[in-house]
Amino acid sequence: MLASGCAPRRENSVVIYSAADREFAEPILAAFERRQPGLSVLSQFDVESTKTTGLVSRLESEAGRPRCDVFWNNEIMHTLRLEEAGLLQSVRWQVPADWPTNMRSAQGCWVGIAARARVLIINGDLLADPSERPESVLDLADPKWKGRAAIASPLYGTTATHFAILDGHLGRAKALEFYNQVKNNVQVLAGNKQVAQMVSSGQLAFGLTDTDDALIEIASGLPVEIVFPDQMADEFGTLRIPNTVAVMKGAPHPVAATALANYLVSEDTEGRLALGPSAQIPIRPGHPQSSRAVKTAVRWMDGDFSQAAKRWPELATQLRAIYQ
Repeated sequence: MLASGCAPRRENSVVIYSAADREFAEPILAAFERRQPGLSVLSQFDVESTKTTGLVSRLESEAGRPRCDVFWNNEIMHTLRLEEAGLLQSVRWQVPADWPTNMRSAQGCWVGIAARARVLIINGDLLADPSERPESVLDLADPKWKGRAAIASPLYGTTATHFAILDGHLGRAKALEFYNQVKNNVQVLAGNKQVAQMVSSGQLAFGLTDTDDALIEIASGLPVEIVFPDQMADEFGTLRIPNTVAVMKGAPHPVAATALANYLVSEDTEGRLALGPSAQIPIRPGHPQSSRAVKTAVRWMDGDFSQAAKRWPELATQLRAIYQ
């Protein structure tokens, strides 16, 4: 084996590219290192200016000679792009058999964990009467809210994923009608954080954002509340957008990569993320730790992320025509 160059090499490091925020990810990666004496985790984080797209572009450019072992993404659409391009490795994941089917790859290439929910953030001073509050994402197109609500640009981030999922639920014709109505009815801001801030400051009555952005405003003592939209039996349910974990095809350290990937989808990791500042929502069925963002039972939307990713290139062109 030594003569042929086939001797196994001890893996003493593993490389992770992380779109998850450094302050949340580093303690978890350090905990993994403590469990694996002699194994170092080498981390590459994204920068705010490029968001996730910078890391994804890097992974694509390195496809011929991978440097990354594990990709921890804070969303899902770009992970599905990498899977479609054949850049992810099938893994034997250590997750329960009843893991939600829309939160794991049918080919075993990724697993979704620790989700943020897409919620309505409500200014409680402006909308003191609960009966007057919006209860559905579709309320964004209601003329009664003209100029009083906001969304983040649907060309990027979690709003793009949300609109791609809605495209599947509504059908393309109805979806495009809704997107045009929203464009003409509410303010379109740079990001979910800006939406939450405009509502908490009283400049707007409500907006569509993520739970982590809404929780920041609540923690600041501002008069806002979270509404989980579309909870009636005939409605969509509330969309969860997970973090995703994947091992890169041709990973330089395949054994360590699989060990790290399975630690990142473990009960321990989801518990840490649920207890953290962003209060992410565990995906693991029966997880003992709940998120403080979720106070009551929630009907979750059964969003088909794989189909949404396939629809996205064509839908993105149409959304750019509406929103740019």
